[in-house]
Amino acid sequence: MTQSIVVQVGQCGNQIGCRFWDLALREHAAVNKAFMMKPLSSFFRNVDCRFDDPVDIPLDTGKGKVKALKARAVLVDMEEGVVSEMMKGPLKEVFDLQQHITDVSGSGNNWAVGNKMYGPQYRDQLSDIIRRAAEFCDCLQCFFIIHSMGGGDVLGFLVCEYSYYRFVTALYPSAEDDVITSPYNSILAMRELTEHADCVLPVENQASEIFALVDIVNKISEAVPSGKTGKRTYTSAHSSDVKARSSILTSEGGVTKQKDMRPFDSMNNIVANLLLNMTSSARFEGSLNVDLNEITMNLVPFPRLHYLVASQTPLYALADVHLPPRRLDQMFTDAFSRDYQLIKADPRHSLYLACALMVRGSVELSDIRRNIDRLKDQLHFIHWNKEGWKTGLCAVPPVGQPYSLLTLANNTCVTNTFTELRHRFQKLFKRKAHLHHYLHVDGMDMDEFTLSLESLDSIVAEYDGLQQQMGMPPPSHPRLKIVT
Repeated sequence: MTQSIVVQVGQCGNQIGCRFWDLALREHAAVNKAFMMKPLSSFFRNVDCRFDDPVDIPLDTGKGKVKALKARAVLVDMEEGVVSEMMKGPLKEVFDLQQHITDVSGSGNNWAVGNKMYGPQYRDQLSDIIRRAAEFCDCLQCFFIIHSMGGGDVLGFLVCEYSYYRFVTALYPSAEDDVITSPYNSILAMRELTEHADCVLPVENQASEIFALVDIVNKISEAVPSGKTGKRTYTSAHSSDVKARSSILTSEGGVTKQKDMRPFDSMNNIVANLLLNMTSSARFEGSLNVDLNEITMNLVPFPRLHYLVASQTPLYALADVHLPPRRLDQMFTDAFSRDYQLIKADPRHSLYLACALMVRGSVELSDIRRNIDRLKDQLHFIHWNKEGWKTGLCAVPPVGQPYSLLTLANNTCVTNTFTELRHRFQKLFKRKAHLHHYLHVDGMDMDEFTLSLESLDSIVAEYDGLQQQMGMPPPSHPRLKIVT
């Protein structure tokens, strides 16, 4: 059984991470009723807490006794508020007190402060903590890094010294983001992701005038029968309705109780479930399991083009909303609809380099193949990878539903997110707005902006070039010239 370490960075990363661990406990609690305890070791240590430094207790063949669980998590935040709240909350016993780093002043939503000032200051301490977490693994396979692109705590060097796979779930900011400098932070962070990550799963809060994650939650709300929950509509991420709607994706069976649910938990649950579905084959048995290293081998034909578009269906636990399951064929159709993508894009009208279908539950392999044959003529695959499908089938379904489907696609539609971000960067940069906040930090200069923008442009150009090979005209992407 392989192990993975989750590195949660900043307020956003830690809030999503908190939901991930709660839902992971919920899922394993349901599975453990069938005496499948060994999968716990993928994300948890079984420890004896009678010692100051908890001692690991092997689960052996999977029938060993669970004494106490500690998450294979590293918590990083240059503000202590969110991490301190987690250490006092329902999950406090799950986190190892020796595996988190906090500061008091914070990075002020400034990438330069987080990476040029706090980075060198905490490099050695963070390296020691990550090494400690790695030493508790018998067969470490990868790191999962969760963070927001728009904030300052995006420590790019995080796990660069390790040769293990690095999967990054990156939350891209909305056009209405409270942090006015988030386009600067995002483009500076993207250079780090392009150079150091093996796979990046972008998730958008918003595109144009509709919040992507809120829009998804609204669709779930509309599907709930009358009388199950009150019908409200989100208008912004700060709507008071968000807290009221948090019951849509519940955590029954986890540690957090309904009364403790926080605003945005419903949206954070969607991202947390993305990671749970992605790692299901590494944790549970299945007739066609997909190892995590197979994702990079099959979906990343070029090292720098490792940005994967994710969609998943269903987006809710059927037991929570009391709905009948979707028909299996409809579930496959939904996965390629723009309404189920975690970024605002339509992959059907763009070019696929490769695609993975990760199915969980009581589904036959013949059903997967039949739906691939049904759908492939409707999708545009690059000429040298017409059969670029990777399929996985895990026998253990998500909690509360008979089956689910996670789709990971290397698709040129991801450039829509990048060009929108570059447009917002341009609006700020042409006025040199707020640049002084970055340039006064030691080690930060205009070259960082120039190189980061060139890196982004090169990614867009590579995707566009592949689309042109297939006779598909790329969208018009005006290049921004940096003038110092």
